[in-house]
Amino acid sequence: MPKPPPEKRRCAWPKPTNALYVSYHDTEWGVPEYDSRALFEKLILDGAQAGLSWETILNKRENYRAAYQGFEPARIARWGERESARLLADAGIVRNRLKVAASITNAKAYLQLEKVEGSFSRWLWAFVGGKAVQNARKPGSKLVASTPLSDRVSKELQRRGFKFVGTTIVYAYMQAIGVVNDHVTDCFRYEACKRLGRKGHPELRVRPSR
Repeated sequence: MPKPPPEKRRCAWPKPTNALYVSYHDTEWGVPEYDSRALFEKLILDGAQAGLSWETILNKRENYRAAYQGFEPARIARWGERESARLLADAGIVRNRLKVAASITNAKAYLQLEKVEGSFSRWLWAFVGGKAVQNARKPGSKLVASTPLSDRVSKELQRRGFKFVGTTIVYAYMQAIGVVNDHVTDCFRYEACKRLGRKGHPELRVRPSR
């Protein structure tokens, strides 16, 4: 009989009993994201995670997408008491009054940032020169909760009016969206994310001079 294929090595954090969690690790986490709307969605979801596990939010992500009607910042920025009440009554999401209020505040801050900077994606990726930070964590190495980079991004987001963007949340956000490649080096996704991260943001790539 042929031997079964070897089991893929992964980072230690995705629970093997949760197929959704494993799939998230295998297909999304650490992959560079350049779409501004998608980056806004991920920022809101990471803010919702505060005090909870990412697994909890991931399990509710489709409910969030329905409740937030696709996470279009221009739409959310217009929401008021009626929409806030609707969200707080929705059992499919985390019904936290401060987090719900922050999501609307953040939509307004996002629109203002784009008005000034032109692109949330380009603005965010400029913190790393358009290319992902390539860490090389060994299996079993101690996880960090924040870095000087996440400190800087967090402070700037707060200065621009965003809420629930402390440095720990921002570091988890940067890991998720591929600004930082924090897969352990023996994870089967490490090299793939490394290659993607080195390509750089399409609007921030340095073009060779002729």
